[in-house]
Amino acid sequence: MTTPLATKIKALIRANGPLSVTDYFAICLADPEYGYYKTRNPFGSDGDFVTAPEVSQLFGEMLGVFMVIAWRRHGEPQPVRFVEVGPGRGTMMSDMLRVIARIAPALYEAATVHLVETSGRLREVQRKTLAGYEDKITWHESFDEVPAGFVLVAANELFDAIPIRQFVKTPTGFRERMVGLDADDKLTFAVGVSGIDPALLPTAGNLPPDGTIFEIAPARQAVLETMCGRLRASGGTALIIDYGHMATAYGDTLQAVLAHEFDPALAHPGMADLTSHVDFEQLAMTASAAGVHVNGCMHQGDFLVGLGIEERASALGRGKDAKTQTEIVQAVERLAGAGEGRMGELFKVLALSSPAVPLPPFKPAD
Repeated sequence: MTTPLATKIKALIRANGPLSVTDYFAICLADPEYGYYKTRNPFGSDGDFVTAPEVSQLFGEMLGVFMVIAWRRHGEPQPVRFVEVGPGRGTMMSDMLRVIARIAPALYEAATVHLVETSGRLREVQRKTLAGYEDKITWHESFDEVPAGFVLVAANELFDAIPIRQFVKTPTGFRERMVGLDADDKLTFAVGVSGIDPALLPTAGNLPPDGTIFEIAPARQAVLETMCGRLRASGGTALIIDYGHMATAYGDTLQAVLAHEFDPALAHPGMADLTSHVDFEQLAMTASAAGVHVNGCMHQGDFLVGLGIEERASALGRGKDAKTQTEIVQAVERLAGAGEGRMGELFKVLALSSPAVPLPPFKPAD
């Protein structure tokens, strides 16, 4: 089965030659006519994947608790620009605002909400989800549009959707991985001529065998540098949550998801979500180089438990029927537990602040 976007990509390749993985990635997600985020509503059981806020209200509530802690550690500045980049269906922001209004009314009153969202389709979904807060909310096409002032930023599953570059180990060194056409006119991976700066490769051990993939993400670094510039200029904290690894390593993490199942990355352009794992070591190094304090990186499970998700789950289940209590326990397991189908270890959490303030549950640096 082909897709309209596959036809368009093949025509581009015939006209101009193979595409880099980063260009293929960007076209699949953002093509104005057939791109995934332009044409699909990807979230939830009817979409292609379920994000943490859709698993349980507990996730957004814990992030709301964290934002209150951050605001207090920064000295309770006013006004506050509360920013979410890539807000999905608006579920996480709704849960965050509800808990903030309850436990820190002064922060709630001082805050305006800024949603950075390029999809008109998703903006409409967000408007419905956040209908009770419309007097507080402004939508923006880019982070740069957020008005000046102290910021609290949340970015959940944002960076995995920003395109990467891939390089393949060959007998003559690492060469850029491309997307071309095979003899049957089907999309296939190929090897280009561009190389990579050897200084970017992991330093531990010998070079890996031929065929090994290494990924870099200049576009992710650029997005993070923009955030860091804002934190430096206005003060604030940014919380970044995504699936990925804490140490830079070799490996192919490009993946497509269609109807909650993994799909070959070249099989259904425009129909399947395309992502890759986030290199948190690189994000932390980028933030440090940009002059922002890195509070630390930890597993999502440890982060949520440290903020009190188990205690909140007990309170939420008190007096409820057995079925509801079981569902709450299962939600906590999925969000904070380890192992297959659980997010607690696969997902990592990075907190950045300017000026440097201690932000529990992150441990202060020795």
